[in-house]
Amino acid sequence: MKFKVEKNSSLVLLIGLIAAVVFIPFIGTCPLFDWDEVNFAECAREMIVSGNYSQVQLNFQPFWEKPPFFIWLQALSMKLFGINEFAARFPNAICSIASFISIFLIGKKFHSQKFGIIWCLLYAATLLPHFYFKSGIIDPWFNLFIFLAIYQSLVFLILKTKKNSWINALLAGLFLGLAVLTKGPAALVVVALTLLAYLIWSKQIKLLLTFSFILFVITTLLVSGSWFLVEWLKGNQQIIVEFIEYQIRLFQTGDAGHEGPFYYHAVVLLFGCFPASIIFIASYNKHQQLNDHQKHFRQVFICLFWVVLILFSIVKTKIIHYSSLCYFPLTFIATIGLVVDFKSLKIHTVVKVLYWVIAVVLSLLVLAIGLFELFKDSIIKSGIIKDEFAALNLSAEGSWVGFEYLLGALLIASSYYIYHALSSHEEKTLHKGLIIGQVFIILTIASVVPKIELYTQHAAIEFYKEKANEHCYIETHGFKSYAYLFYSNRKPSDYTNPDQIEYIKNQLDVMEAQGLSRITSYATSNMLWMENGNVDRPVYIVVKTPHEATLTNPEVFAKLYQKNGFSFFVRYPKSSAK
Repeated sequence: MKFKVEKNSSLVLLIGLIAAVVFIPFIGTCPLFDWDEVNFAECAREMIVSGNYSQVQLNFQPFWEKPPFFIWLQALSMKLFGINEFAARFPNAICSIASFISIFLIGKKFHSQKFGIIWCLLYAATLLPHFYFKSGIIDPWFNLFIFLAIYQSLVFLILKTKKNSWINALLAGLFLGLAVLTKGPAALVVVALTLLAYLIWSKQIKLLLTFSFILFVITTLLVSGSWFLVEWLKGNQQIIVEFIEYQIRLFQTGDAGHEGPFYYHAVVLLFGCFPASIIFIASYNKHQQLNDHQKHFRQVFICLFWVVLILFSIVKTKIIHYSSLCYFPLTFIATIGLVVDFKSLKIHTVVKVLYWVIAVVLSLLVLAIGLFELFKDSIIKSGIIKDEFAALNLSAEGSWVGFEYLLGALLIASSYYIYHALSSHEEKTLHKGLIIGQVFIILTIASVVPKIELYTQHAAIEFYKEKANEHCYIETHGFKSYAYLFYSNRKPSDYTNPDQIEYIKNQLDVMEAQGLSRITSYATSNMLWMENGNVDRPVYIVVKTPHEATLTNPEVFAKLYQKNGFSFFVRYPKSSAK
């Protein structure tokens, strides 16, 4: 297969158009998932509702866990498309366009136009990278900014283009600064460790004293510190302090119940980035045919991969997208094997076995999900599912079409073509396998993910939407959620009852003295007031059915109904009839 295009700009435009066609349609058809998707979307919604665009809020309280850049993007999107799921996910669909164009251009500069295209194909045919572009989480933009910062650093530090190296230094600082404003100082740690590891490896540590590097550092500090400085000058020092303390806590403790073993992210990448993960292993030592500049490229991205994997394996909090920055270097190294050393690429027997074990496990998983509805009742009655809440979730109607189990066959077909291509070194077969893999991912996300939402949270989302236009209070009890805020359309005016304000103020002082965060203290205090205070409108409480008994004042509530693992209660004001 030959890649010949008369004008590079035409191909860039085509790649951007294909990315738009693949990643924009249908992103608004499925409700946002708790926690992260709804968390960020709610922050953006509250920016619009409150008119406060300088400060991130949650439940109309200062939210210090994330800086504002991605929230600004979502708020802008909601201004254009309305407050809905499509608007919340649209920024990442745009990120997909920017990412694939960047991959192509960097791959072309590294080796050839063909390399850029194969890298794009492989990235798009890998499940987790593909999936995140259709989500509403922060990481796609965060990862892209870090990736571009490291690439620009590579250009001015290592490739030593002296003529305009200051421009690359400024761009590197701009991208790294934006990464900090997107998610926080973890970006500084990742880039610093990556560059330091490379410079020590290559024995070029003296490059840290060059004018370009100093310009890069200054630009990074100016861009990343801009919002923090503004908030500090406005008198919001406490938010900055709590933000820093939260970042430290993520490294030291397992936050929000997201603990996991040291090898967690290695397993995530192995299965979630299949087949690129196996090609990465096979291609890892394939660098003999690279020239000196290409070896520098490779070494920097190798450092990026291991820094991210090791760093977030050490971090106590284990969340699947924490290792998502590895997607860029992982697929890059894999593409070296598919393009530069394809004819000599050999896969050892152990890697072959691992390849097919993962392919079969994933295919059987898709098959089982597709056939689940047929055996659901028997599975629930068997008692094999020990978690009562999960068993109740599964009682939901999944609205399965009936062909979903066939998606597993697509994955097997893609795996077969890619394996055959790796064994016989046939490029056309490789392209066919990658394209089938993309079709598998597109269809799986479109057909399976909405079904998962129906089982896991839809009953609660449905209830929140019903109450969106009612003058009422609504809260969850016993489980953490942001969905009730977003879908019930809460407003600042919902928190203006004088008794409520006084009660919460007194409780906040007590809880914060006990070391609880302000967000947790506020939500807990608000819930206690709704259960015990002199309310002026109906109070709706959503609780997981197995935990109904944990309501602290159950006699004041009337149970409305229960559905798919959630129970719904109401408390009316004393002056209202029940």
